[in-house]
Amino acid sequence: MSVATSLVEDHPVEPLYEFEESPLLARQSRQESNARSYPRRLPLALKRAKGLYLEDVEGRRFIDCLAGAGTLALGHNHPVVIEAIQQVLSDELPLHTLDLTTPVKDQFVQDLFGLLPGPLACEAKIQFCGPTGTDAVEAALKLVRTATGRSTVVSFTGGYHGMSQGALSLMGSLGPKKPLAALLSNGVQFMPYPYEYRCPFGLGGKQGLQANLHYLENLFSDPEAGVQLPAAVIVEVVQGEGGVIAADLDWLRGLRRITEQAGVALIVDEIQSGFARTGKMFAFEHAGIIPDVVVLSKAIGGSLPLAVVVYREWLDTWLPGAHAGTFRGNQMAMAAGSAVMRYLKQHNVAAHAAAMGERLSEHLHVLQRDFPQMGDIRGRGLMLGVELVDPAGKLDAQGHPPVFARLAPLVQRECLKRGLILELGGRQGSVVRFLPPLIITASEIDHVAAIFGNAMAAAITRL
Repeated sequence: MSVATSLVEDHPVEPLYEFEESPLLARQSRQESNARSYPRRLPLALKRAKGLYLEDVEGRRFIDCLAGAGTLALGHNHPVVIEAIQQVLSDELPLHTLDLTTPVKDQFVQDLFGLLPGPLACEAKIQFCGPTGTDAVEAALKLVRTATGRSTVVSFTGGYHGMSQGALSLMGSLGPKKPLAALLSNGVQFMPYPYEYRCPFGLGGKQGLQANLHYLENLFSDPEAGVQLPAAVIVEVVQGEGGVIAADLDWLRGLRRITEQAGVALIVDEIQSGFARTGKMFAFEHAGIIPDVVVLSKAIGGSLPLAVVVYREWLDTWLPGAHAGTFRGNQMAMAAGSAVMRYLKQHNVAAHAAAMGERLSEHLHVLQRDFPQMGDIRGRGLMLGVELVDPAGKLDAQGHPPVFARLAPLVQRECLKRGLILELGGRQGSVVRFLPPLIITASEIDHVAAIFGNAMAAAITRL
């Protein structure tokens, strides 16, 4: 008996659920936009949530390893979050303040700056944005273009920075951009991201990383490169929607060196990877670098909408009102965000996330022995992904089989039937993603892995 089989037997899963369209789902389908996405793959009408668990209107219970796309660092309705929100209400604090300050807002800024690395915190400036990550990205673009007087921005293949026109221009995925035709793409230069499993140069290893950095450095220094010196480079330290691809740490250090030498601002998008998700408070800390700009949202609001840009003082040259937004003064989100940040720090949640991520990764590698369709297991902390592949397909230049796009939704559906909510991402949606709340326990990690193993087996039989 393999370890993977033993794991599955030791942790029995919930009964299989049958999903019939409830009246709520039917009404949603009739009345909501065709752009709705999650209900198509996760046909759930939710009623109650606590910690790691969700309950739908039919009384079925699910383990939530999506967690609001990483927003719910402490899970659903954590006591410190509920207490913070209730305190704002009982104190009759203003709920809407534009960018006027309050004690709650001041405390939020102090708590956030207290989590930043010292060299950044000592000169940090903060801009509160409209309460979405995409608006914070838009603000970051305006910031660096204003400060440098240059307009071009370098982004990376596989990147995801939001769905507004400017942020969408930075996206690596072509799907959402095709219907729009005219984007701001004349100001964006795409570069290959260091995707070790499928190296864009077909090299892999140190050779692939060195070629990547050399290509970027040459682009900035060659007067015949055809690309103007950019205002900034924007990068995810761990690409989320792009397939949970963690950038090599030496590559990140090289990227920081090249941008500093060229006088190009480095924007790090920590919208999904920030706040202990990867085993450090911020994902860029793994590489020991200091970015010029950090874009933050999702977990920063303690489950409520909030987004900010934190940046170094030399960039603070824009004029009053250069970026605004009616709902940038969400006091309940600031109070909840402060409560979460203090909890993360006091309970060393980053270390716990690193340990639980290692535990889940070990389980997945055990399962990989029985399932060759699990081509690559990757990520950092509790931001993990499994790229599903077709073992019978034609091997690429590095000897890896092609993605198995048809298998991924089957695995997702089989997980859902067994009470586990997971999302997909990556090329052709072939990567199964794990983004559980950071408070997940060791036994819950074991249970998640057991369900996933059963779902893999069931999905493969349906091919």
